[in-house]
Amino acid sequence: MKEIYKALAKFQEEVPTIHEETKGYNYTYSNLNSIFKVIKPLLKKNDLAFTQLLNGQCLNTVLFHVKSGETIESSVDLPLDVQLKGQNQFQVNGSAITYYRRYSLSAMLGLITDKDIDACGDTEPKKKQPVVLTDANIKSILEKKTQKTVLEGIFSGKYKATKEQTDLLNK
Repeated sequence: MKEIYKALAKFQEEVPTIHEETKGYNYTYSNLNSIFKVIKPLLKKNDLAFTQLLNGQCLNTVLFHVKSGETIESSVDLPLDVQLKGQNQFQVNGSAITYYRRYSLSAMLGLITDKDIDACGDTEPKKKQPVVLTDANIKSILEKKTQKTVLEGIFSGKYKATKEQTDLLNK
């Protein structure tokens, strides 16, 4: 099995990050067409090819080395209980197949096809920065809020105040 791994290593050295920014739900990704456009010439150059076959409720991805016949195989069960708003069961199944084809192939070939928001925390809501209290805005804020409310805001992190401003509000 050494030929397929040599070819795969060469392929991985050459393949770029593939990110087209196709819009998903709160994320972007590369669709199969854009992935294929990039990988097919590089696979051919390195004597590699793949096939993805449905076997019941399973998707089998097979990478093969054209000259040696060596293969690497992967299999994933397709979910049966998914429902997507506005889609019938056939459309849902088609979406699942496309989704798993993209991710199975990406995992097998070591492709980067989307922004890795899972690891970098981009899905977490951004923490609001505190409002910095200045001599100008503290008067405006106090017209709308009580001293107690402003002090609570300072202690909770909603407002950022100097020690002098906090001392003045405590009087």
